[in-house]
Amino acid sequence: MSDPVAIDAQALSLLRQDQPEQAEALLRVALSSGSGPIALWKKLFHALREQGKLDEARQVLEMIVQTVPGDAASRFDLAELALLQGDFERGWREYRFRYKMEHSAMLGRRVQGPHWEGQPIPGKTLLIHDEQGFGDTFQFLRMVAWARQRSGARVVLEVAAPCYMLAARAAGHDQVILEGSLPPPFDYHCELMSLPLALGLQMSDLPGKMPYLVADPARVDKWRLRLADLPRPLVGLVWAGRPSHANDARRSLSLAELAPLARPGTSFLALQKGPAAEQTAQVPSGMALYSLSGEIQDFDDTAAILSLLNVLVSVDSSPVHLAGALGCPAWVMLPFLPDWRWLMQRHDSPWYPSLRLFRQPARGQWQPVLQAIGNELERLRGA
Repeated sequence: MSDPVAIDAQALSLLRQDQPEQAEALLRVALSSGSGPIALWKKLFHALREQGKLDEARQVLEMIVQTVPGDAASRFDLAELALLQGDFERGWREYRFRYKMEHSAMLGRRVQGPHWEGQPIPGKTLLIHDEQGFGDTFQFLRMVAWARQRSGARVVLEVAAPCYMLAARAAGHDQVILEGSLPPPFDYHCELMSLPLALGLQMSDLPGKMPYLVADPARVDKWRLRLADLPRPLVGLVWAGRPSHANDARRSLSLAELAPLARPGTSFLALQKGPAAEQTAQVPSGMALYSLSGEIQDFDDTAAILSLLNVLVSVDSSPVHLAGALGCPAWVMLPFLPDWRWLMQRHDSPWYPSLRLFRQPARGQWQPVLQAIGNELERLRGA
């Protein structure tokens, strides 16, 4: 083997340049003996995963985890890969390592009291606290009612302020409190995204009772008046996710790239928030676009708008999860290698029956996705 340090640096450079095929070829030669530094095997895993060679990637990752069981980053990679493949049993077990990595350790909650592992605790109080992004909260709120049924406990749900009203209208809890406030006395606690492990969630358990979130009727009435005079159909647009997301460069588009979706007689409503909302200053040619970004104050506004749309067209984002939880139709534009919750190859979602998935056939290829959605918009307009 040549200098492993030099090969590691070269492989990393190729991966950063989105050249996983070349990185794989380099690493295959370096590791042809079947042994070598773990750092090179990790690069090989990433090269294989980026190409969608998931079975091969998993074989490499299983070897790494077996060799270095304390490598939390590899355990978390295994969690996401297993979940992407639909292996919930292994995936949820490894997902416990999400707060044991160096860069994520500070994000974990330090909650005093025993952790709930799915056992019956009648007469006790169970604190369930949300974590990570808003989309994660919307996705996993369905499991709060399941936890109360399994535990027999009084359930206190702690959520971030932007999700508070939607969570308060959901079933399955006895009290909702704001993140950062002092919780009432409790006997056990569990993170929202640890509920799948505690409850032994299987694919066959999904989606559960749908919808499990509801829009505020007063907000719906307000937005119905606001949108009353717009030509139908009404198509919501979200083209960019949270910029700080690790995969955002691959999952997000620009508004200009959505120009192929423009259809006469169709009203496109920009629901985009964050820095990308400024792109509405330049509307794609031929698109009747109405920017609602400045009028949307919170997720209650978003939920009300979603309930009035014919369809939401969006990248992987929190409004997609909110639409799914509300039972509202949404078409999701996914990169070739999506987030684990979207699985692979499927055009539907076991999590959300109202969603349709439109996937890149190869890395970076949004054109076929936009063409397919454009065809569906044409059918929608005709209907």
